[in-house]
Amino acid sequence: MILSIGLLPKALKERDPEIITNFEKSYEKIGLPALLVLVVTGIFLSYSYGITVSDWFSFSNSIEKVVSIKLILLFTTLGLAIHARLFIIPKLSAKSLPFMAAHIILITLVGLTMMVIGTFVRFGGI
Repeated sequence: MILSIGLLPKALKERDPEIITNFEKSYEKIGLPALLVLVVTGIFLSYSYGITVSDWFSFSNSIEKVVSIKLILLFTTLGLAIHARLFIIPKLSAKSLPFMAAHIILITLVGLTMMVIGTFVRFGGI
Protein backbone atom coordinates (compact mmCIF):
# COMPACT_ATOMS: atom_id res chain seq x y z
CA MET A 1 0.00 0.00 0.00
CA ILE A 2 2.84 2.37 0.84
CA LEU A 3 4.48 1.67 -2.48
CA SER A 4 1.24 1.85 -4.48
CA ILE A 5 -0.21 4.94 -2.90
CA GLY A 6 2.81 6.77 -1.55
CA LEU A 7 5.75 6.19 -3.85
CA LEU A 8 4.43 4.95 -7.19
CA PRO A 9 2.57 8.15 -8.14
CA LYS A 10 5.70 10.21 -7.43
CA ALA A 11 7.90 7.82 -9.42
CA LEU A 12 5.51 7.93 -12.38
CA LYS A 13 5.15 11.71 -12.22
CA GLU A 14 8.90 12.28 -12.07
CA ARG A 15 9.62 9.28 -14.35
CA ASP A 16 12.23 8.23 -11.79
CA PRO A 17 12.67 4.45 -11.39
CA GLU A 18 15.17 5.01 -8.55
CA ILE A 19 12.27 5.73 -6.19
CA ILE A 20 10.98 2.20 -6.78
CA THR A 21 14.38 0.48 -6.71
CA ASN A 22 15.40 2.24 -3.49
CA PHE A 23 12.17 1.14 -1.82
CA GLU A 24 12.57 -2.40 -3.15
CA LYS A 25 16.13 -2.69 -1.83
CA SER A 26 15.20 -1.57 1.66
CA TYR A 27 11.83 -3.37 1.84
CA GLU A 28 13.09 -6.72 0.53
CA LYS A 29 14.88 -7.33 3.85
CA ILE A 30 11.54 -7.03 5.67
CA GLY A 31 9.08 -8.15 3.03
CA LEU A 32 10.44 -11.59 2.20
CA PRO A 33 10.68 -12.81 5.82
CA ALA A 34 7.22 -11.35 6.49
CA LEU A 35 5.84 -13.25 3.49
CA LEU A 36 7.43 -16.44 4.77
CA VAL A 37 5.86 -15.93 8.22
CA LEU A 38 2.46 -15.33 6.59
CA VAL A 39 2.73 -18.51 4.53
CA VAL A 40 3.79 -20.64 7.51
CA THR A 41 1.14 -19.24 9.83
CA GLY A 42 -1.45 -19.61 7.06
CA ILE A 43 -0.60 -23.29 6.72
CA PHE A 44 -0.89 -23.76 10.49
CA LEU A 45 -4.22 -21.94 10.47
CA SER A 46 -5.42 -24.14 7.63
CA TYR A 47 -4.53 -27.25 9.64
CA SER A 48 -6.24 -25.83 12.73
CA TYR A 49 -9.48 -25.73 10.71
CA GLY A 50 -8.90 -29.33 9.62
CA ILE A 51 -7.86 -28.40 6.07
CA THR A 52 -4.83 -30.52 5.20
CA VAL A 53 -2.75 -30.46 2.02
CA SER A 54 -4.97 -33.13 0.49
CA ASP A 55 -7.98 -30.81 0.93
CA TRP A 56 -6.38 -27.82 -0.75
CA PHE A 57 -8.08 -26.90 -4.02
CA SER A 58 -10.99 -29.26 -3.37
CA PHE A 59 -13.46 -26.38 -2.83
CA SER A 60 -15.77 -28.88 -1.10
CA ASN A 61 -16.81 -26.67 1.83
CA SER A 62 -16.75 -22.99 2.75
CA ILE A 63 -13.46 -22.97 4.64
CA GLU A 64 -11.73 -25.03 1.95
CA LYS A 65 -12.89 -22.46 -0.59
CA VAL A 66 -11.30 -19.67 1.44
CA VAL A 67 -8.03 -21.59 1.83
CA SER A 68 -7.96 -22.54 -1.84
CA ILE A 69 -8.70 -19.03 -3.08
CA LYS A 70 -6.03 -17.59 -0.78
CA LEU A 71 -3.52 -20.13 -2.08
CA ILE A 72 -4.33 -19.21 -5.68
CA LEU A 73 -3.88 -15.54 -4.79
CA LEU A 74 -0.60 -16.35 -3.01
CA PHE A 75 0.73 -18.15 -6.08
CA THR A 76 -0.37 -15.18 -8.20
CA THR A 77 1.54 -12.83 -5.89
CA LEU A 78 4.64 -15.03 -5.99
CA GLY A 79 4.49 -15.26 -9.77
CA LEU A 80 4.18 -11.51 -10.18
CA ALA A 81 6.94 -10.87 -7.64
CA ILE A 82 9.33 -13.37 -9.24
CA HIS A 83 8.63 -11.96 -12.69
CA ALA A 84 9.25 -8.42 -11.48
CA ARG A 85 12.39 -9.38 -9.57
CA LEU A 86 13.97 -11.35 -12.42
CA PHE A 87 12.82 -9.49 -15.50
CA ILE A 88 11.69 -5.95 -14.68
CA ILE A 89 13.66 -4.62 -11.71
CA PRO A 90 17.14 -5.45 -13.10
CA LYS A 91 16.38 -3.42 -16.25
CA LEU A 92 14.06 -0.84 -14.69
CA SER A 93 14.10 2.45 -16.57
CA ALA A 94 11.76 5.36 -17.14
CA LYS A 95 10.46 3.51 -20.21
CA SER A 96 9.62 0.30 -18.30
CA LEU A 97 8.23 2.12 -15.25
CA PRO A 98 4.57 1.80 -16.37
CA PHE A 99 4.98 -1.99 -16.67
CA MET A 100 6.44 -2.10 -13.16
CA ALA A 101 3.55 0.10 -11.99
CA ALA A 102 1.11 -2.47 -13.35
CA HIS A 103 2.87 -5.19 -11.34
CA ILE A 104 2.79 -3.08 -8.19
CA ILE A 105 -0.90 -2.31 -8.58
CA LEU A 106 -1.76 -5.96 -9.31
CA ILE A 107 0.18 -7.22 -6.28
CA THR A 108 -1.52 -4.59 -4.10
CA LEU A 109 -4.98 -5.59 -5.37
CA VAL A 110 -4.23 -9.28 -4.84
CA GLY A 111 -3.03 -8.53 -1.30
CA LEU A 112 -6.17 -6.56 -0.49
CA THR A 113 -8.29 -9.37 -1.94
CA MET A 114 -6.45 -11.88 0.26
CA MET A 115 -7.20 -9.73 3.29
CA VAL A 116 -10.90 -9.52 2.47
CA ILE A 117 -11.17 -13.24 1.65
CA GLY A 118 -9.37 -14.04 4.91
CA THR A 119 -12.04 -12.24 6.91
CA PHE A 120 -14.61 -14.66 5.50
CA VAL A 121 -13.17 -17.38 7.76
CA ARG A 122 -14.67 -15.57 10.73
CA PHE A 123 -18.09 -15.85 9.12
CA GLY A 124 -17.74 -19.53 8.20
CA GLY A 125 -16.26 -19.16 4.75
CA ILE A 126 -17.64 -18.34 1.35
